[in-house]
Amino acid sequence: MITFLRVDHRLLHGQVAFSWTQYVGADCILIANDDVPDDELRKTTIKLAKPPSVKLVIKNIHDSIEAIKSGVTDKYQLFIVVESVNDAWRIIREVPEITSINLGGIKAREGSKNISKAINLLPDEIEKLQQLVQAGVEVEIRLVPNDRKQLFTDCV
Repeated sequence: MITFLRVDHRLLHGQVAFSWTQYVGADCILIANDDVPDDELRKTTIKLAKPPSVKLVIKNIHDSIEAIKSGVTDKYQLFIVVESVNDAWRIIREVPEITSINLGGIKAREGSKNISKAINLLPDEIEKLQQLVQAGVEVEIRLVPNDRKQLFTDCV
C-alpha cells in the first residue's frame, strides 16, 4: 500500500527520512528517479540516510510505475520519494490510487516562483499541480510532519 508520496530535491536525507518514515508508518522507501540508479555516489549517500529497519529500493520512474502496478509493492507500507514535480506527475498519471502529494523541498531555479518556505515552482510545475488538484489529488506543503499542513491551492 502506498502511504506517502513526497517531492524533495534532496530525495532522502537525515531527519526528514526518519521523521516522515515514522510518521507515515513506512517499512519501505522507494526512490523513484531517472538519474540515481546509475549514480553510485548519490545511491551511497541515499543509503546512508535510510532508517535501519526500513527497506530501500531505488528505481527509475518507469520501473517504479511498473513495480507499483504489478502489485510487487503491495506487501509494503510504501513511502515514495521523487526529486521533482514532473516525476510525481508522471507517477500519479499512471498510479491513480495515489491521492495526495507532499511538497517538501524544491530549490529555486531560473524562472521559478517561491510559493512557500523551501518550495519554488516553475510555471509548468504549477500547471501540472493545478491539473492534479482538479483531478482530486491533495497537494500539501510540509517540510516535516510537525509543520502545519498548507495546501498548494492556498499558496498560488
